[in-house]
Formats: sequence, C-alpha cells, structure tokens
Amino acid sequence: MNESTDKPGTTHFGFRDVPVAEKQKLVGEVFSSVAGNYDLMNDLMSLGIHRVWKRYFVATAQVGKGDRVLDLAGGTGDIAALLKDRVGPEGELVLGDINGDMLRVGRDRMTDRGNVRGFEYVQCNAQALPFPDASFDLVTIAFGLRNVTDKDAALAEMLRVLKVGGQARVLEFSEVKADWFKPLYDFHSFKVLPRLGRLFAHDADSYQYLAESIRKHPPQDELKAMMEAAGFDRCDYRNLSGGIVAIHTGYKV
Repeated sequence: MNESTDKPGTTHFGFRDVPVAEKQKLVGEVFSSVAGNYDLMNDLMSLGIHRVWKRYFVATAQVGKGDRVLDLAGGTGDIAALLKDRVGPEGELVLGDINGDMLRVGRDRMTDRGNVRGFEYVQCNAQALPFPDASFDLVTIAFGLRNVTDKDAALAEMLRVLKVGGQARVLEFSEVKADWFKPLYDFHSFKVLPRLGRLFAHDADSYQYLAESIRKHPPQDELKAMMEAAGFDRCDYRNLSGGIVAIHTGYKV
C-alpha cells in the first residue's frame, strides 16, 4: 500500500495531509535545507549509530566484484563509498537522488575522498527510474524510502531495473518493538530532536518532519508485504537496535 489517506488526492507529509502533487516539493525543501548538515542530522537522529547500521547493511548485501549497483537516495555517498570495496575497481556504482543539493554535496564529498573512478551520479525520481530493465545486480535505498510519495511505484521500479537473481535492500527507520523503550524513543524524536536541529542546524521544522515521517513509514511486516506485492521473492527483514531500523531484502527471480 502507499501513503494515501481517506482524503482523495492527499498523502502524508509528516503528520499533515497534503495534496499528492505537493509532497515531492515539500520533501525537496526539507532535504535542500539539511543537505549541508546531513551527517549531523543522522547523528542527532540515531545518536551516531547510523554509521554502524550502514556498515552492517553493506556487509550483508549480496554483491561481488564487477557488479553494477544502484544506490537510491544515495546523495550523501555513504552507502556507495562502503560498497566500493565490495564491487572492486571493475564494478560500477550509480548514486541516484531526486534532490540536486544532496547529490552535489555527496559528489563533492566523494571527490574529496578520492572516490572518482567507478562512480556515476544521476538526479532521478525513484518512482520513475531512467534506467533500462535488468540493469543492476543490486539496488539499495537507505533512509530514503519513507520520503517517497508512492512507495509501491518505487518498489516496482527497483524490481524492474534489477537483473534476474539480483537483490534489493532497504534500510529504514521502522517500528520499535520494546514497549518500555517506545516512550523514551518518542521523547527523543519529538522533544529533543527538533530542539537539537534548531540549536545545531538552525532548522527545527525539518527535523520535526523527519521524526514524523518515521512514524508514518510502514512497519516491518507491512513493508515486507508491499515488497511481495511488488513482485519480489524471498522477502525478509532483520531488525537492528530493537526495531529502530530494519533491513528489508527481496530478490528478482
């Protein structure tokens, strides 16, 4: 299922209902605002643990030397940089992001690190990817799917561009499982995070939206069912940090 509500033609932007046509613009404004502080944002949201989650996400991916990988919502370059050793010098990594500001920040950062050969940057919408069928051995999206207006369309496109036998992997904030931890997590998300955003990035509203977007994202079993409905096979997920995030996987057969 996608993000539609009872009101026709609307979708969620955090806890607000907005016209479907406006969500992409609103999300774009958020990420243009936080592009220069994206690492800081993730550190504030996860207390720095996002770096460990990303390393595990990449370390457990089905990928090998010479493979071609598409990393969606990959503007920061974090996932692609970690994947570089996995695909080797003969592999290719395509970073796709709908937000030009994010993509430019990521490209500059990757260039500064000396990561030039084997990387390609494409500004694209996950709901309508500009790649031929069966183009990639692996498609990843880390902390980006919850911001997509039509998640069903994005999942269908991920399946389309995968080669037969290829794997799709989604790393995303999910539903905390421990009842005792939920009040603490909510307090951090809705009381602490916006204040930290105001203090360190001078932008409380964007951080408020990001906290709200996590709660609106489909929980583990619902996202698994969405991947199955999109046509993926052998769908599964693994909770990290008690369900604060989850890694979903699916295969094209």
